[in-house]
Amino acid sequence: MKRTLFCILAAACFCAIALTAEADWLQFRGPGGSGIAPDKGVPVTWSADRNVAWKTEMPGAGASSPIVMGNKIFITCYSGYGLDISDPGEQKNLKRHLVCVDRQTGNFLWKRDIDPVLPESAYRGLYITKHGYASSTLACDGKNLYVFFGSAGVFAFDFDGKQLWHASVGKRTHGWGTGTSCILYKDLVIVNASVEDGSLVALDKKTGTEVWKVKGISGSWNTPVLAKVGGGTELAIGTEPGMLGIDPDTGKELWRAETYDWYVCPSLVAHDGVLYGLQHTICAAVKAGGRGDVTNSRVLWKKNFGHVVTSPLYNDGHLYWAANGAAVCVKASDGSEVYKERLKGSDSEFYASPLLAGGKLYYVSRSDGVYVVEASPKFKLVAHNTLDDKSVFNASPAVSNSQLFLRSDRYLYCIGKK
Repeated sequence: MKRTLFCILAAACFCAIALTAEADWLQFRGPGGSGIAPDKGVPVTWSADRNVAWKTEMPGAGASSPIVMGNKIFITCYSGYGLDISDPGEQKNLKRHLVCVDRQTGNFLWKRDIDPVLPESAYRGLYITKHGYASSTLACDGKNLYVFFGSAGVFAFDFDGKQLWHASVGKRTHGWGTGTSCILYKDLVIVNASVEDGSLVALDKKTGTEVWKVKGISGSWNTPVLAKVGGGTELAIGTEPGMLGIDPDTGKELWRAETYDWYVCPSLVAHDGVLYGLQHTICAAVKAGGRGDVTNSRVLWKKNFGHVVTSPLYNDGHLYWAANGAAVCVKASDGSEVYKERLKGSDSEFYASPLLAGGKLYYVSRSDGVYVVEASPKFKLVAHNTLDDKSVFNASPAVSNSQLFLRSDRYLYCIGKK
């Protein structure tokens, strides 16, 4: 009897842990940086007054994505400078904010302010003015939070907002600002500091101490991805002029492939040992696991189309993304185009990366709402949802417990049932 009761309790605890893990969205683009949510029942249709559990105005602007851990949502934003291109203000007033939101109500639980390291990138032109000074998504290991604020450095906080450590990874700035996000691997926080130091840096999660550094990371505004290769793991990143494979334990370069011809914003996606990437007018696939220069041996294909900002999504042998007002689908096997279908509003611009949930693709445009499309090589538009709040949506969406979290430069939305 006691043994039976023990087994029942153990099974219940295991199920609870599994459900909690499935519900959490702990990094940029969720599990593995794939953009794929395991949840069923994610809302397909909504509007400003329908299917919105809550809407919360943020204490500042931003383009980072929300992450979800249990009943808490964590997100970054900024204020004090760079909110109006005609009158940006003074850099000394810039503040970055780490915010914790109650996922049940949308109410703020706490806010922590982070000072900049001056001078920052100037708020002018057509570059940083598109996204601002809080574009890096947090990473969470279930215990603590890790966030990158460009030249201000990398910070670790606990769930109550207590700062645990701070580490600088370089102080250079760029007219396009910073947009890469931390990823976690074993006891490491890995940061693409291409702008700040021309390097990829691994820090100890407990102390912020540098463990390894890879120099020569040029023209790279994308978040690294971990790829399973055989029985091991490789770290991959898009750089100018191509993809780079690195041993995540040591920082040793494993391979490189010259696939690109300019700077790279879209992050790579990995599936079954193959890395897929976009860059301006290029889309390419590289088989991981090589050594040295693999340009002529492991580049599976390369096509003359791509996108400047949004990352692709892999699903069932196809790659999907939205660009320049159109939804795109190509075969992952050879890069051949399956469809390119115009979405409503031919000037729709997409910075957010696509989300897959419940067999549907979610494309978040900057100012023309969210397009929901069947995740199929046969194009079918399911819904076009708008919130009519006159704000700009740059952030990729997050999903937790079948709720969809959308972030604009003014608001955080919870779409779905309360």
